[in-house]
Amino acid sequence: MAVTIVILGILSAAAWKRLPAYDLFINGAKQGLHTALQVLPNLAAMLCAISLMQASGLMSALCALCAPALEWMGLPSGVAPLVLLRPMSGSASLAMLERLLDQFGPDSRTGLIASTLMGSSETIFYTVCVYMSAVSVKGTGYAIPCSLVGALAGVWLSTRLF
Repeated sequence: MAVTIVILGILSAAAWKRLPAYDLFINGAKQGLHTALQVLPNLAAMLCAISLMQASGLMSALCALCAPALEWMGLPSGVAPLVLLRPMSGSASLAMLERLLDQFGPDSRTGLIASTLMGSSETIFYTVCVYMSAVSVKGTGYAIPCSLVGALAGVWLSTRLF
């Protein structure tokens, strides 16, 4: 119902201003498809890299390497894969969250921390990949380092809540 009201509102505003709504819609759709085609190769490369990391065992090795530092911060060892996956892939981290909740339970400390991390963090590399390739920017400047520092602060703060 709300979508219908929004669409009718947009069409009414276009008619009120005497704008060619259909032509504007077609031009916007063309631009959207063009943007999607620009983003697709970068997105495919990132998804392949994530799959390779998981299949090769690199993700497990990184978790083992980071586990002492994360445990020092107060993070349960089971959450380490989620901390490493979340900046790269939303769907992979959602699957990891489901696995953690099945294993430890949603009301456990591990489940609460994992849920907090999932809800309060972002898929940094995915977002940067999509947005930067959409505007044809090659360098990311300080976007990735600042985002990673923010994500690390979120990890640390989530351990202090529970």
